[in-house]
Amino acid sequence: MTNPRIRAFFDEPTNTVSYLVWDPDTAKGAVIDPVLDFDLASGEADVRSAEAILAAAEEEGVTIERVLETHAHADHLSAAPFIKAKTGARIGIGAHIRDVQKIFRPVFGMDDLKTDGSDFDDLFADGESFAIGSLTVEVLHVPGHTPADIAYKIGDAVFVGDTLFMPDFGTARADFPGGDAHQLYHSIRRLLALPEDTRLFMCHDYKAPGRDDYAWETTVGEQKRSSVHVHDGVSEDEFVAMREARDSDLAVPRLLLPSVQVNIRAGRFPEAQDNGVAYLRIPVKPVRHGVDGG
Repeated sequence: MTNPRIRAFFDEPTNTVSYLVWDPDTAKGAVIDPVLDFDLASGEADVRSAEAILAAAEEEGVTIERVLETHAHADHLSAAPFIKAKTGARIGIGAHIRDVQKIFRPVFGMDDLKTDGSDFDDLFADGESFAIGSLTVEVLHVPGHTPADIAYKIGDAVFVGDTLFMPDFGTARADFPGGDAHQLYHSIRRLLALPEDTRLFMCHDYKAPGRDDYAWETTVGEQKRSSVHVHDGVSEDEFVAMREARDSDLAVPRLLLPSVQVNIRAGRFPEAQDNGVAYLRIPVKPVRHGVDGG
């Protein structure tokens, strides 16, 4: 079995890890969860993080054929369209993105949003596989954080998205619309049923208390032995009670509103208006008489 070559790119403003993954035999590759740099205060978007990945691909002699999203992120905007424009890569995500689109279409009044997943080039089903050069990529549906989360298994490496964090930090939240802590528990157990030496690559790291450096690679065995949330012996009921209590105190991600609107469109912004500016929506629900001008 050929294992992939991997380079990680950490975006500290969003604590996100993106990956350049490639087949050493053919130099065909993919980018997983690329970040679009976005300044919320000014509304300005930048592609410096994506350009760093493209520069690394050029340095390694890699031809990027795919952009692979693990889910529709709520904490950063995707740079998938920029990478596609530069390389011709196909953008793929789990087939259950259609469920996420149906959930959020009315939340943002996105009447123009298609809920058939057709903004993406590929919709991957659980158990599906495809090739990157001579590498085989296996798709694992791991819902719980969102209904559409998937992990990509490539050789001895699995890119788990937001399902798991480093063992000293824990697991993903499950309180977003469509999230479910019971599903998350079973998804994690599915991942931890893989061989213990399987390498797991995180999508985020927040430096757990007592750790000074960011980290994003662990193994199935390390998770089973030392995860603060899902080490061996933790029951489903114990996990769900912990997860739901923890989620009740978590703040909303800073970039949630722009991220969701853009990422369920495969990273695309709405069409620009005549002034060349694209506009996103902020849902407002007045709670007191007079707030809405009445």
